[in-house]
Amino acid sequence: MVKEWTRVKQIGILAVLLLLFSGCALAEEKKEATVGLLLTHPIEDQEWNQQGYQGALQLESELEAEIHVRENIRTFEEVSEAVEELAAEGVNLLFGHSSLYADMFMNLKDEYPEIHFVTFNESTTGENITSVNFEGYAMGYFAGMLAAETSPRGHIAAIGAYPYQPEVQGYAAGAMAHNPEIEVTLRFTESWVDKEEALLLFDELRKDGADVFYPAGDGFHKDIIEKTEDAGLYAIGYISDQYELGEETVLTSTMQHVEQVYLMVGENFISGTLEAGSLSFDFQDDAISLGTFSDAVPENTRRWLENAVEAYKETGLLPHEEETEEG
Repeated sequence: MVKEWTRVKQIGILAVLLLLFSGCALAEEKKEATVGLLLTHPIEDQEWNQQGYQGALQLESELEAEIHVRENIRTFEEVSEAVEELAAEGVNLLFGHSSLYADMFMNLKDEYPEIHFVTFNESTTGENITSVNFEGYAMGYFAGMLAAETSPRGHIAAIGAYPYQPEVQGYAAGAMAHNPEIEVTLRFTESWVDKEEALLLFDELRKDGADVFYPAGDGFHKDIIEKTEDAGLYAIGYISDQYELGEETVLTSTMQHVEQVYLMVGENFISGTLEAGSLSFDFQDDAISLGTFSDAVPENTRRWLENAVEAYKETGLLPHEEETEEG
């Protein structure tokens, strides 16, 4: 009996020790994040930059991370100097809040193995670099469906920054899939911040009869929405919920929840589970959504589009892809 009791005590002590050691191991796996953020322009210049800054602030408040921000960093020399400074300041998680930084980070990452580099919307490879990709095609697709459904004249337009933007390609595809007779015009400023060119393109498209606009450039989208409201036409908001810019004008918005993605990346980094390579975020991840609907959108149209989004979240198939599979 005594021997059995001794054996039970030994087993109990071993169990406690195992729990203690496993707890220590888990604690060791967790990291403290010192976060760096590079922005191509001043924080207040573009809504995209503002969202990146808000994402960093969320890491500060939610994860108690120390943050270091550098603005107006665009050339390789500027990036190289900023990374050197941030490394000296102890930064170990560095966000480059633009696809512009992808190639530059690829050239620098091996010099700074203690830093995990994060860039956006570009492919990267390497152990200490991650690319975060917002899947813009689907959000543009649903915007195009709504634009085609609500256009009084059957002519819609998108004013984008660059032709490679998946949301602009999706806008045209969604509109044409919903209504093959719709006229879709796509124009580009070749800049994220050229408001003057964007407004010139708007005037041309308005004169050509376009009546629903998707301004897919975060440096000029609000200006286009204001002009659209003045002209009594319609727009679809970009990046954030822009309903308040024109309650009768903004049919809905395609929203990217940048702050939420920053938090997910930060949490994964701290827990030691942040993967290298490319990470994609879409409607299914609650990283993208549609915004508030205008009263100008009939209730049955709103329900129709929301149902289409829910079906996409469940199946990963856009409406025309579902029809193809059924056929």
